[in-house]
Amino acid sequence: MENKLYYYWRKDTLFLEIYIQPCASRNAIIGQYNGRLKISITAPPNENKANQELIKFMAKYLGVPKNQINLIKGIHSRNKLIAVNASKKNLDALLAF
Repeated sequence: MENKLYYYWRKDTLFLEIYIQPCASRNAIIGQYNGRLKISITAPPNENKANQELIKFMAKYLGVPKNQINLIKGIHSRNKLIAVNASKKNLDALLAF
């Protein structure tokens, strides 16, 4: 059985399907999980704190400003879809999880 890719490109926008684990001991990319990229976040899931921490973490990891990352789906869910506005050539090397 093949693993589903957790990301795809549309022009210069990268879309990442993410499964988030809030209230973790550290912020980290865990790996692939059910066709998504599993990420642990230290922030709790209430008051949008985990979403904000996810955007901050991904911006730092991908080397892009926070305003280039948008949460498209999953505001109140562990399953999320984020869009990253950046050049494909700059990010492809970072997606080998």
